[in-house]
Amino acid sequence: MKYGPLLFLGIFLTLASSWVGLTVIPQMQFGGLQTTKIEETGRDYPLNTWGAASKGRELYRANGCIYCHSQQVRPQGFGADIERGWGTRRSVSRDYLYDKPVFLGTMRTGPDLTNIGQRQPSVDWHLSHLYDPQITSKGSTMPPYRFLFEQRKIGAKPSPDALKLTGEFATPPGYEIVPTENAKDLVAYLLSLRADAALLEAPLGK
Repeated sequence: MKYGPLLFLGIFLTLASSWVGLTVIPQMQFGGLQTTKIEETGRDYPLNTWGAASKGRELYRANGCIYCHSQQVRPQGFGADIERGWGTRRSVSRDYLYDKPVFLGTMRTGPDLTNIGQRQPSVDWHLSHLYDPQITSKGSTMPPYRFLFEQRKIGAKPSPDALKLTGEFATPPGYEIVPTENAKDLVAYLLSLRADAALLEAPLGK
């Protein structure tokens, strides 16, 4: 029993050092991070997601997109992410300033989406891809998200939002495929993913 106080002290120091290393030091390093102003554009980076993009972010999480897509670009020398065109620079903590929770992801069944808003800025492309990935990415293993769309009869005139489908994906005569608000919100979120600002801690191309 004479070693009891020493044992207690050892356990206490172990737990305390773990708490300091996992909580206090990260807070000291990252707790004071703020947005930075980009000289070329005059805008702050990163921007908070709001409106349709904010709703789309919740749809992204609810539909499990995080399980197949990451949002973290590795630096040169630790993978070919930049060479693949998935980003123009490595990801850093400032990129996730407004993200709660952060969608880093755990695997890449599909490509990284950190910079998909810059890499693929077409609304029509994203809507077609969500309706059926085979339209835009032949051989993709991503499932179609057709529940985000509505097939309906064409009224007096076609909807301006109707997908332009041809070939095996064409709709029956007199019908059209129209995205729901959920589909539009999800695309708004994807287009908001633009980690394209050069930062002091992460220059472009590194």
